[in-house]
Amino acid sequence: MTVLLKNMSWKNFVKAKEKTDLVIIPTGAFEVYGPHLPLGSDSLVAVKISELVAQKTGAIVGPLMEVGDSSMLDDFPGTITIRPESFKSYLWDIIVSLKKWGFKDFLFVNNHVGNVPVIDQLSRDLQRDEEMRCAQIDYWRFVQTLDKGIVETEFPHGHASEAGTSILQYLYPEHCDMALVLDEAPTYTNEFPEIIQYPKYGDLSVSGTIGHATAGTPEKGKQLVDRSVERIVQFLEESWGYSAED
Repeated sequence: MTVLLKNMSWKNFVKAKEKTDLVIIPTGAFEVYGPHLPLGSDSLVAVKISELVAQKTGAIVGPLMEVGDSSMLDDFPGTITIRPESFKSYLWDIIVSLKKWGFKDFLFVNNHVGNVPVIDQLSRDLQRDEEMRCAQIDYWRFVQTLDKGIVETEFPHGHASEAGTSILQYLYPEHCDMALVLDEAPTYTNEFPEIIQYPKYGDLSVSGTIGHATAGTPEKGKQLVDRSVERIVQFLEESWGYSAED
């Protein structure tokens, strides 16, 4: 049976819901991710990681939040952005609908840093109801804790760099144009790192890549994906009591 809510009939949804109170919400962005990877990279990875985790825990994967606040990248063609207020309101309505059907545990698999503070705020508001539990996987930062012995370059987790390129090559090789892959160091020097500033992404990178994307391989991607899924499942099993399925 599918784990994606959108692919279920209402009858199959009722059967699946009888077995779990956990719904996974993938969130991403629609923005430049180097010249070699798709604009929807963040969302594509969020959905696939959510599916892999759900298959091992019996969870249901809810609607994808495909677009986030990518305003700092909107100088690159094809980028779409929505206001944080719009993102939060839309996501809140999704959660309220899912809560109506009995879900109490919400795991956000989030692949866009701009979504992090909004999901933080929403989760704290939701948990005013003491029956509800929320957790967020800030995926591109999360995977940095699991890369020992896999990545090789100086900036493996830069934008569309070694790690991101590897994961996309593994999960979605059909959407990767490796003929366009390149390496690029940051072009911006910050003389005041202790002060929060808001540069446009075009000031940091000409191509939309920061790091050594050419070092990416699908083999590295598989290792990173496997480790990340294993760790998320471990959390759900040990902290929230959802037993992994065989």
